Amino acid sequence: MSLNNIFAISGSAMSAQTIRLNTVASNIANVDSVASSVDETYRARKPVFAEMMEESMRERGWRDVSDDDLQSGVGVQVAGIVESDAPLQPRYEPDHPMSNEEGYVFYPNVNPVEEMADMMSASRSFQTNVEVMNSAKSMMQKMLSLGQS
Repeated sequence: MSLNNIFAISGSAMSAQTIRLNTVASNIANVDSVASSVDETYRARKPVFAEMMEESMRERGWRDVSDDDLQSGVGVQVAGIVESDAPLQPRYEPDHPMSNEEGYVFYPNVNPVEEMADMMSASRSFQTNVEVMNSAKSMMQKMLSLGQS
């Protein structure tokens, strides 16, 4: 694996973590949204990550992927965003303007504590990939300076 592949791998991971942070932000923004029916209630969303193979990387514009990397993954991609199937939170609030005929309103299945932990994890993963890219850049610069000595 060449040093150039490190940039492709870290870049794809940073893109995936950005999508993860966006879904967390969406979940936190909707934590207190209410609906009068189960079908209209917001459901927590989570990205699904998958290993990106060489062909997919070339389609996305990465040309430095060598044929030696065909057997292994060369990045990460978001395969999709799924909605949580955890139960919604019905609450008996007959005076609420959004309550249904039985007096219930439905709150999303978003756990704010879990979302904050997920946000910290995604942020740290993003920062780790930034550090990997900086280390690779530093190694490449030192490699170039070896030829000058």
